[in-house]
Amino acid sequence: MPKTEWQKSSYSAANNECVEVRAVDGLVELRESDEGDIVLRTTPAALAALLQGIKAGEFDHHA
Repeated sequence: MPKTEWQKSSYSAANNECVEVRAVDGLVELRESDEGDIVLRTTPAALAALLQGIKAGEFDHHA
């Protein structure tokens, strides 16, 4: 899988305070737009599980 461009949510408008995502070599990379040198790399399955957990409220007690 070729490297794709960083994408950010359309909800962030022109702000640089959002999470950006891209696909690289079959993995998913995430970074904060204002901290572009720090990149988290994970598998699509692990990211999907995290997002499902967030939507299900599994991490609400950390807030």
